[in-house]
Amino acid sequence: MNGIEFIVAGMLAAATPFLLAALGELVVERAGVLNLGVEGLMALGAVIAFIVVYHGGGHLLGFIAGGLGAALLSLIFAFVVLGIRANQVATGLAIGILGQGLSALFGKSYESLTVRGLPKLAFPGLSDLPVIGGLFVQDIAVWAALLATLGVWFVLSKTKAGLVIRAVGENPKAAHAIGYSVISVRLAAIVFGGLMAGFAGAYAAIVYTPLWADGMIAGRGWIAIALVVFGTWLTGRVFLGACLFGAVSLTGLAAQATGVDLPSQLLSSLPYLVTIIVLGIISADRRLLKLNGVASLGEPFDR
Repeated sequence: MNGIEFIVAGMLAAATPFLLAALGELVVERAGVLNLGVEGLMALGAVIAFIVVYHGGGHLLGFIAGGLGAALLSLIFAFVVLGIRANQVATGLAIGILGQGLSALFGKSYESLTVRGLPKLAFPGLSDLPVIGGLFVQDIAVWAALLATLGVWFVLSKTKAGLVIRAVGENPKAAHAIGYSVISVRLAAIVFGGLMAGFAGAYAAIVYTPLWADGMIAGRGWIAIALVVFGTWLTGRVFLGACLFGAVSLTGLAAQATGVDLPSQLLSSLPYLVTIIVLGIISADRRLLKLNGVASLGEPFDR
């Protein structure tokens, strides 16, 4: 397998933690709430899922436990920003720090331990194609993430529930005036975002790299938040952005395997360098951000 085939084969798996967390954050931001605590939510979901699987609970139970653990932590964020109407940026940062601290506490005795990953599932015929065949050999969680992407796109774009979410994000007072509960919609969006962040962390800890190490999320939550802006709050673009960052995260390994003489620290920083560059380019296009942006993002709702 050459470098290109390696990147193509591993791109979707590497993109899955970014994608799951970004889909959750996309729904949260579409509802008008900015949650910067995704990194901590992912870390908490990761350690809970790892502990469950390590003690024989199975991968499905691990995903459920990790998702629910992060969702419960997101309820604290929801209470503070929706109930007390505190600053969303400060509260999100605090929740992120809390989640990372809890993950370090819970995972202390599991440091460097490993669990069994998930087997790969291949599409007959397609998996034998040259170069791109590796795209069609993935674990079931990757296929589930692709279905989740379609589901989020369908709900936000084609259903009444998606219209209500977008209305609450664009003009919460108008949505309230016609009878929709802004607080309830935003609460549901925050919990969904926490659940997806927990799933993302669980995938990272029990499937992608099935071991526990403190700090293993390694900035994926921040990249997921950046992906929502990168995708200009559109599901399809968020998916493409996740694939891009998944491919970039593998570029360092591919370069090292082919003998490129560059410091490993520089290669491992490529996803973050790409994040900065892409966000800089997108932020320069004010028209694009205004066209697809969420008008009331980050603003507390006062009835």
